[in-house]
Amino acid sequence: MERKKKVLEEWVDAVVVGAGHAGCEAALACARLGLETVIFTVSVDSIAMMPCNPNIGGSSKGHLVREVDALGGEMGKVIDKTFIQSKMLNQSKGPAVHSLRAQADKARYSSCMRQVLENTDHLTIRQMEVTDIITEEGKITGVRTYSGAVYHCRVCVLCTGTYLRARCIYGDVSTETGPNGLQAANYLTASLKEHGIEMLRFKTGTPARIDGRTIDYSKMEEQLGDKRVVPFSFETDPETVQIPQVSCWLTYTNQETHDIIRANLDRSPLYSGVIEGTGPRYCPSIEDKVVRFADKERHQVFIEPEGLSTNEMYVGGMSSSLPEDVQAAMYHSVAGLEQAKIVKNAYAIEYDCINPTQLKATLEFKAIRGLFSGGQFNGSSGYEEAAAQGLLAGINAAMYVKGKEPLVIDRSEGYIGVLVDDLVTKENQEPYRMMTSRSEYRLLLRQDNADMRLTEKGYQAGLISEERYRKFLAKKKMIEDEIARVEKTVIGAGKEVQDFLLEMGSTPLKTSATLADLIRRPELDYRMLKQIDKNRNDIPEDVQEEVSINIKYEGYIRRQKKQVEQFKKLETRKIPELLDYDQVPSLRTEARQKLKKIRPISVGQASRISGVSPADISVLLVYLETFSRLEGRNEN
Repeated sequence: MERKKKVLEEWVDAVVVGAGHAGCEAALACARLGLETVIFTVSVDSIAMMPCNPNIGGSSKGHLVREVDALGGEMGKVIDKTFIQSKMLNQSKGPAVHSLRAQADKARYSSCMRQVLENTDHLTIRQMEVTDIITEEGKITGVRTYSGAVYHCRVCVLCTGTYLRARCIYGDVSTETGPNGLQAANYLTASLKEHGIEMLRFKTGTPARIDGRTIDYSKMEEQLGDKRVVPFSFETDPETVQIPQVSCWLTYTNQETHDIIRANLDRSPLYSGVIEGTGPRYCPSIEDKVVRFADKERHQVFIEPEGLSTNEMYVGGMSSSLPEDVQAAMYHSVAGLEQAKIVKNAYAIEYDCINPTQLKATLEFKAIRGLFSGGQFNGSSGYEEAAAQGLLAGINAAMYVKGKEPLVIDRSEGYIGVLVDDLVTKENQEPYRMMTSRSEYRLLLRQDNADMRLTEKGYQAGLISEERYRKFLAKKKMIEDEIARVEKTVIGAGKEVQDFLLEMGSTPLKTSATLADLIRRPELDYRMLKQIDKNRNDIPEDVQEEVSINIKYEGYIRRQKKQVEQFKKLETRKIPELLDYDQVPSLRTEARQKLKKIRPISVGQASRISGVSPADISVLLVYLETFSRLEGRNEN
């Protein structure tokens, strides 16, 4: 008789597959909420790795990091400990688009996040490839690893990033590896397909890394960090991040660069058909830029350090999959890079991900209970988008196990809400990237007030401590009290005030005015008025910023809040989960098909599905009204 092979069996509450930015946040959320959690990674060296750009934040992405922090996530805290340059972007524009961006020491960031994971109770790190998910009656029950071990679990969060059947390509060189030459995960895709999960094939890319000693910086424009650094985390003491910063550098491509690229397009796997995956429209390769923007004489190239302990420099803006010899010629044509030595070639990477319309707004699969997912596996791009989804998926996995209400953030509450809603509602044909323009309510969803918007939700979920919550409430009261004081403090039109206003380039007063009236003037703000505000108390800088913005943009904020009220009416109009759309008369065929596929939870979500028109929504509203009346009669 053949002996049955014995395999390792473990019983845990939660399994997280993948230890990138999504996986780290998901695992930390599960463990901190009391779930016995194991996080699987193909290599412990890939924990919180930055395989592409060495920075955190940026336009709209900075909003996401601050929201992650407000909910109790880790990314903001770790970048505050490991950044080497920090900048608040778009400061010449309004506060809605101000975005924090920090250059990271990549190795230290990864190491710091790994230390957090290793020292978190209820969390175990396991270097092993997961090959199968195991389900029973439409519910996740465990995973199987490459070694045959079975980990029984109550919930599972898939955060595979760019590792599923990954292939790295430049020129005619193709390797079946994940980013940075790490092992790919080649087996899980088949298991997911067997469970009826629809898969997509996307691609992204990264530029070359060059030896910083071989760069002529005299031909470039130096890019300095901010004199006064603003931390990402609301828990970080601002004084601890006022450190010496490194410089980044700006140069440009030129006509020679573009000629080299055009002459070799036939050798690019992007144009020869070798690469099958769809790439991100908003983060194109340099060959894409040259083709799509043929009239542009030059493109920006940012030279950014990868860390304090390495000479490697990241060539931002020049990702490519061109052959090695073309890359060398192309980079050498750029001012300051004439003698540059390439340490790592640029490459494109193809990988499997899911169609995210298969997910609920909680990031749980509609078809498999207890199975959640986050990050690039959901068809998005970017470390920040990944962390935001991972945190939300982790929180909701814990809520699922505990039998509590899930956390759903809507479009009026956070960029995380916009991100998730766009992913699960709209059929994206390319990697999704967050942008401020995607948010309808961006004046309300500023990066400075992320704590005011989401700390309460983080506290209710259990990730915000009592001490932090008390500090949050104190800050909130301080803002409210100071706004009230400024609104009623009257300033006379005396000589000191008039001289001050003239000095500030502002119109003198004809009669007395409140401090709030002066703050509303375009050329003035709350901080400037300290000289004539005799009764002002010493309050923190972040409180001063909130007071100034809330008063200066009061009219616009009030208008957006009214828009949100209208939005909420459609969001709160829920659609029964099992509604039979075939019974809804007068729905167009395309709308019926899309509604059946995505199964929106509200009329608001239904209205954002491509292919569902305003007329279809009107028909649906009429039917729901009739449906609810009939339901009411049946109950009676």
